[in-house]
Amino acid sequence: MSRRLWPTLLGLMAAAILASYVLYNQLLVREMRREATVHTRMVTAILSGLNDPSEDAPLQTLWTLSATMRDLDVPFVYLDDEGVPAYAINLPFEADLANPRDAERVKEYARRLGRRNPPLSEPALGTTYYGDSPTVRRLRWIPWLQVTALAGILVAAWWMVRHNTRTERERIWAAMARESAHQMATPLSSLAGWVEILRLPQEEREGMASLPAVAAEMEADLDRLEKVAHRFEWIGRPVQTEAVEVRTVLRLLERYMRVRLPRLGRSVQIEVDVPEGTPPVLANAVLLEWALENLVKNALDALAGTGGKICVEAEAQGERRVSIRVSDDGPGVAPAVRGTLFEPGVSTKKGGWGVGLSLARRIVEDVHGGRLSLRPTEPGERGASFEITLPAAPS
Repeated sequence: MSRRLWPTLLGLMAAAILASYVLYNQLLVREMRREATVHTRMVTAILSGLNDPSEDAPLQTLWTLSATMRDLDVPFVYLDDEGVPAYAINLPFEADLANPRDAERVKEYARRLGRRNPPLSEPALGTTYYGDSPTVRRLRWIPWLQVTALAGILVAAWWMVRHNTRTERERIWAAMARESAHQMATPLSSLAGWVEILRLPQEEREGMASLPAVAAEMEADLDRLEKVAHRFEWIGRPVQTEAVEVRTVLRLLERYMRVRLPRLGRSVQIEVDVPEGTPPVLANAVLLEWALENLVKNALDALAGTGGKICVEAEAQGERRVSIRVSDDGPGVAPAVRGTLFEPGVSTKKGGWGVGLSLARRIVEDVHGGRLSLRPTEPGERGASFEITLPAAPS
């Protein structure tokens, strides 16, 4: 069963429990009204007998009260002064008081009633035992029903949380595996390209790159693979921050991406603009470069097949903040996904994994205490622009 259905099922369960309480309370209210009606009839019978001057009025009143008491559905057992059952109504079983065996059974039932409710005794008359009304009997079940329902909801909620935690953990592992493959794809494909160049005859290779240049680029790709390994080492560990020059990080990223643009994006230009004097930021250089690389690759994917321009700009915002913007002139972000763009699994690309932007936001906001957002676009404006705001390093 899909985990998305569990909140709906829990909501239906809670609604069913609430509906059952409402219906049960309505049943109790109806029962209490019926008992109030019976009590009123008993009082009316007594007042009628008191006002009747005839000789048989007391006897008639007693018969009326006896018949009315049956409607209360409350068990009554009357034992005379010798302990013999003389009158019984609303018993849970059929009994003939003239039968000794039934009389003994009624006496045993009277003792059970006495343990539940204190009997009423009158000297020289006998003792009356009574039980609980249907309303009291039903009220006894309410605490048990509440405990059972609460336990059921708690067990279901615990199972759902456990299931969601396990599913979320599996999704994180899958996302990290995909992200590691995505991170290693660029240097590996670049290395494969350099190897192909090295395999070419010398006369064909002369117009492409010299051996020292190829070796330098292959070394850069190996350094990139090492950086990818170090990036994942920081996952789940305390992060060390220091003063990081934004200009240096962006220039290194620009150079690495520019050389590989023929394989990463057709006719794509990258422009980096970082004014002199831009203050350094308090960050972890490895993770910050990871977040920026994800944004640049996201822009490259948006421009794939069409070409265009990517602009990376940085500027100081006062003395305490530095903003970095990564913009492209591609098709932009559809309004339908703007609100969920940074959630894991949300992607605007066909076959995308939806990992890069969510990871970039986590690096910027959770690790560095900054902010990553998609800037709003004006009507008719093309492309997308992401802005990172980071705290400036202390002077």
